[in-house]
Amino acid sequence: MDILLFNLFALFTVACAAGVVLNRNTVAAALCLLLCLVGVAGLFGLLDALLLAVLMVFVYAGAVVALFLFIIMLLDEQGRDRKPFTGAAIAAGGLSAALLATGVISFAVRAKLALPGATVPAHETGGPALKRYAELLFTQYLLPVQIVGFLLLIAMLGVIVLSKRFEGLDDVK
Repeated sequence: MDILLFNLFALFTVACAAGVVLNRNTVAAALCLLLCLVGVAGLFGLLDALLLAVLMVFVYAGAVVALFLFIIMLLDEQGRDRKPFTGAAIAAGGLSAALLATGVISFAVRAKLALPGATVPAHETGGPALKRYAELLFTQYLLPVQIVGFLLLIAMLGVIVLSKRFEGLDDVK
């Protein structure tokens, strides 16, 4: 069952990552990024790193993707003409993909990666260290975490106010 769930989450994450790269619509690409991060959080959940899974959803999927969406909406690139890809850009993308595939394959061959169903010793999953990290995060460092959350909220409100202000200037033109 674990192998099936791993394969489903991995396939979902890779498909969403491809959606981020291949999507021409920036809002749709940001939403694919959101789904990709949720898939990575699912993989963390399968590794029993539940704190990392929750932090992945809250920090990256919640805050960072929301910030991306606010910036995309502020810039409003939807109405502008898009330039087609040139031959040089396509060649550079193909070369980059080939180099990435070569690196991943050589890593897999040299490291002799274990199958997802293989058992991993408890000290390698970060069990006690992760519990200590969570304890420190929610006791000693609770105030800085709350301050960062408050600053992110103020930044999002600032983007909304600025976008409304710029929206009013469009009518003057």
